[in-house]
Amino acid sequence: MKKTALVVLSIAALALAGCSDKPKTEAPAAPQQGQMPGAQQGAAAPAAPGAAAQGGDPHAGMKAQEIPAGAGKKATVTQTMNSGGYTYVEAADEKGAKVWLALPEIKVAKGDKIEYPETPPLSNFQSKTLNKTFEKISFIPGIRIVK
Repeated sequence: MKKTALVVLSIAALALAGCSDKPKTEAPAAPQQGQMPGAQQGAAAPAAPGAAAQGGDPHAGMKAQEIPAGAGKKATVTQTMNSGGYTYVEAADEKGAKVWLALPEIKVAKGDKIEYPETPPLSNFQSKTLNKTFEKISFIPGIRIVK
């Protein structure tokens, strides 16, 4: 009985000793030159005017992706325009059905044969930079221009 009690007490003591460690915290760093007192180190700087936090384009700087051959629908560009970092393309398939596509800005011309991934369209999308409402438009990562 004494051995059992001794083992139980030893295990309990070890468990309590292991749990008594407090998380280590670092002392706050002194403000660097130019840093405002009370500002957190590593905290994000205030957003610049026009940044995403101010209603800017969260996709700014994105590049259009090349779509692999045979990975999408085929169509011919009937109309294209660039605005706000995007290229808007109206394309007609072999049957003449037209679709609007929006993707990161690229060079594409009327008459180009393209392949694009099929994605569900948005209805009644309003482009503020074009001052135009698209009845249906699909946002895609890129297109493949068929040579």
